[in-house]
Amino acid sequence: MQIRPATQNDIPKILEIVAPVLRAGETYVMPTDMTDDEVRAYWMGPDKETLVAEEDGQIVGTYYLKANQPGNGAHVANCGYMTAPDAGGRGIARRMCENSLIRAKDRGFKAMQFNFVIASNKAAVHLWPQLGFEIVGRLPGAYLHPVHGETDALIMYRKL
Repeated sequence: MQIRPATQNDIPKILEIVAPVLRAGETYVMPTDMTDDEVRAYWMGPDKETLVAEEDGQIVGTYYLKANQPGNGAHVANCGYMTAPDAGGRGIARRMCENSLIRAKDRGFKAMQFNFVIASNKAAVHLWPQLGFEIVGRLPGAYLHPVHGETDALIMYRKL
């Protein structure tokens, strides 16, 4: 698998991966009625470095890397990851996260933080601790899940 910076040519495939996840409203705290332009602006905004994961010339995942906060919080990175629906369960999210940890450290970040991991997102809650993230906070009922109702959100953190 190759992970590389996203290009304008990748936008249709990135939208194909990202838009349905955001619109489902089960794992990301974004409006579920976002247009494709809004999805693109969110995932590929000027504050982010957006990358894609490819296998055999096909994009199978995407992630972004950015500063978690501006100013005095800019030494902590933040990322979002999504895997293509037909590529799940193959370790792609793990490899994208491993890549992002190296990339973040190379860019001078001192830590990485996930601000709002939905507790019902079992894959993320299982994987991130395997990659060194600790749950440092729990926000009870902070996410209004479309299926489960009020659901806890977790704050996860690790030093680089």
